Amino acid sequence: MDQYRIRGGKKLEGEIRVIGAKNAILPILAAVILTDQPVILHDFPSLVDVETMLLILSSIGCRIKREGKTLIVDPSEVDSWTIPDRYVREIRSSIVMLGAVLARMKRAVITYPGGCDIGQRPINLHLHGLKQLGVVIREEHGYLICEATDLTGADIHLDYPSVGATENIMLAATRAKGQTVIRNAAKEPEIIDLANFINSMGGKICGAGSNTIIIEGVERFHGTEYTVIPDRIVAGTYLVAAAITGSELVVRNVNVEHIQSILTKLRETGCRITSFQDSVKIVASQRLCAIESTKTYPYPGFPTDMQALLMSVLSVARGTSIIRENIFENRFRHVPELIRMGANIRTEGNVAVIQGVSALKGAEVRAGDLRGGAALVMAGLRANGETVVDQIHHIERGYENLDGCLRDIGADIERI
Repeated sequence: MDQYRIRGGKKLEGEIRVIGAKNAILPILAAVILTDQPVILHDFPSLVDVETMLLILSSIGCRIKREGKTLIVDPSEVDSWTIPDRYVREIRSSIVMLGAVLARMKRAVITYPGGCDIGQRPINLHLHGLKQLGVVIREEHGYLICEATDLTGADIHLDYPSVGATENIMLAATRAKGQTVIRNAAKEPEIIDLANFINSMGGKICGAGSNTIIIEGVERFHGTEYTVIPDRIVAGTYLVAAAITGSELVVRNVNVEHIQSILTKLRETGCRITSFQDSVKIVASQRLCAIESTKTYPYPGFPTDMQALLMSVLSVARGTSIIRENIFENRFRHVPELIRMGANIRTEGNVAVIQGVSALKGAEVRAGDLRGGAALVMAGLRANGETVVDQIHHIERGYENLDGCLRDIGADIERI
């Protein structure tokens, strides 16, 4: 049974480096199979979800080599269009393999994806967009059987700016005949990174980062060498660690533009933050201020992935804070666990009201999902006494060596 044991109350200090972004590397790994030439990826994170995606690539014929934090993928012998369900059920991001495999093989077989249970995340937007590109889709015994004799560019309007749907349509459209336009597209930095990666292989994508993306189909892609963007949620997590413990910390390998909404909220709590070219310095007092209102929105709004982490800070802030979760309907699963640690939080629907307390107490708690679990670790850093966080496999889907990284800056935490 894997757990984190945390003895709270320690000040953090020093510097910590952010890894490559999980939500960028996963669609990029899918995009690797657009070419039949080797691809070199730098700063790839060693995470459970990334390992699962590499198993998917290996299962369809890719050869993979690692050299430190560099990954070399040779997709020249891809020979399968069936994505194994034993891997697909483990990570939701595996659904982006659908667009990539269709672009490469003109057919694909995949089951419905798994991942954290944080609410309904239907893939109807993905399938609707792919159908507009000419993909014929039928369902048999829980599998999606997809065929595309001719992928043809289309003008596609998304009812919601879904990141996954935007990525899937982009991937399939790279090999479609003519031009594809995605309207109401997701604007997340990971979308831009995927477009930049595809373009580095010879793709023709413009508008990524805006609500309209234009893709010109090409017949052939070449190999490339590429460095993945830093993980903005991991950066936010480290900043929260400093904030909740009243510490001073420098977070390096950060794209400051990507975390502006996070920095704004931390400044509202009273943290002093200085931004540099690729790093951020945070200085936090022992008791921070409540935030009257926080609402989660798609980028560039405050990210839903930071909601639980911010709540951990606000649980010990002076005053009453309100958080409204606008993205997922089941993303307050961490609240009962924070209450076990002494937090004063009540929820109604998608709204949480947090009355800050002066201190949290150590307790045995359980991670129910990735970011909620990380929030419990943050609370444990502040709590008096010992906190044990169970089911940390959820957390390790998105954080590389979290306990070791936190120990390096002064936390008393160990994996048991």
